[in-house]
Amino acid sequence: MNTFAALRSALRSLAANTLRSILTMLGIIIGVAAVITMVAVGQGATNRVQEQMKGLGSNIMLVLPGGVSQAGVRLGAQTRQRLTEEDATAIALEIPEVQVAAPTSRTSGQLVFGNTNWGSSIIGVNNDYLEARDWPLASGRVFDAAELSGSAKVAWIGATVARELFGDQDPVDQVIRVRNIPITVIGVLAPKGQNSMGQDQDDVVMIPLGTLRNRIWGGDATSRLKRVGAISVKVREGQDMKVVEASVKDLLRQRFKVQEGADDPFVVRNLTEILQAQEESSHVMTLLLAAVAGISLVIGGIGIMNIMLVSVTERTREIGLRMAVGARGRDILAQFLIEAVTLSVLGGAIGVALGALATWGVGHFAGWQVSLSAGAVLLAVGFSGVVGVFFGYYPARRASKLLPIQALRYE
Repeated sequence: MNTFAALRSALRSLAANTLRSILTMLGIIIGVAAVITMVAVGQGATNRVQEQMKGLGSNIMLVLPGGVSQAGVRLGAQTRQRLTEEDATAIALEIPEVQVAAPTSRTSGQLVFGNTNWGSSIIGVNNDYLEARDWPLASGRVFDAAELSGSAKVAWIGATVARELFGDQDPVDQVIRVRNIPITVIGVLAPKGQNSMGQDQDDVVMIPLGTLRNRIWGGDATSRLKRVGAISVKVREGQDMKVVEASVKDLLRQRFKVQEGADDPFVVRNLTEILQAQEESSHVMTLLLAAVAGISLVIGGIGIMNIMLVSVTERTREIGLRMAVGARGRDILAQFLIEAVTLSVLGGAIGVALGALATWGVGHFAGWQVSLSAGAVLLAVGFSGVVGVFFGYYPARRASKLLPIQALRYE
């Protein structure tokens, strides 16, 4: 008996017991569909974290003002405004591992262009901020030195602001009103998408720090001291983020003259490390879900073995007749093994279709980011075939070891 004849005989045998074959395949179908869906969801989560890391920029840490205490009550981070532009300059100049340190301050307000208005975030920055965040301009130019030092009324706008205010028009060289201050758009930022908190990073207007302090806020003691709300620190490639973080803390403690054992008047957050931890968590969760789905495949394989043992018992006389007319033990082994593998692979194919449908449903209705890869499909189908061979071998071997006389006399 050649392989083609054995396959044809296996299909006829499975078709003769259609309902039993379907029920036998059910475990494999569910297992494969679960593997594909879980891996797609897990990979989608990992891809989302990687996109957030790209949107954030590489090797980034954020220096924020610390908290103050009143009557023994700690009010939390960013309640003590002590960071200045000079602190950012010191970090960039005195720590060789730092590529750039960009001071920023943030507020919000209404933007107006013609008859259109839009509420957005307003950030005071300098040109270093684009390098720190790996955020290029899609069009336009950067601030020049005179604009930065003279509190010029110029701005970059994000892709969302450009769409909402200008539609299909070119925003560059147009004048918008930011809190009723006329400001000229000199650049449009490249799209960034959402951050890890789900906030639209493109819904932003960036103006020089001096413009924010002196024109938007009106100028006060804080402006004269050049206070800032945060410092974005970009570390050079290949440098140890932990070492640089410690260096930044030591430098700022010296500048603020912090006594030994006292609380730091600032907070340093390693954002890349936070996102990497999220990615590792997503990876571990994917492995756990895939392991659960793999258990479903094993259970399905046990079901195949049970049904194949029943099939061997039911067809004992048929086995004896085949052997009597010249079939060898390896022919019987191949026939039953092909039946088991056919059951498993056919169940795997149906499971792939069901898993792809479930993946689409999760992405469409739940709104999750999913990623269905060919590798996951091949892994699931290949594993289902291995399950068929592994759990089908014992029943097939048992059938091949039957003696023809005893098999023909079996009732």
